[in-house]
Amino acid sequence: MAETKYPPWYTHLKEKHGRFMKALEDLGEAVRQEGPLPAKTAQLIQLAAAAAIRSEGAVHSHSRRALQAGATPPEIYHALILLTSTIGFPTVSAALSWASQVIAAEAQGS
Repeated sequence: MAETKYPPWYTHLKEKHGRFMKALEDLGEAVRQEGPLPAKTAQLIQLAAAAAIRSEGAVHSHSRRALQAGATPPEIYHALILLTSTIGFPTVSAALSWASQVIAAEAQGS
């Protein structure tokens, strides 16, 4: 798996507001460790939430993290397709396109 590259805006925030971003990252880690769900499942849940709020950046991030946690591309696509009756086809379609960008980049080693 390729080394994680942060988007330019995220990198800017980390540089400008380091303590804030560290606290945010620490919170994310704490909530993932709080319960019994495996990392892959946690990332797929967070991916679904990202899709539901139409956050392209979060879909990218959680797709990448799900892959790193052992999810396969079909599992990622299925997690998103499952949302169709809840959040609607246009939103799911957008999320699928964003996830496919990450999956293609990871396959190329980017």
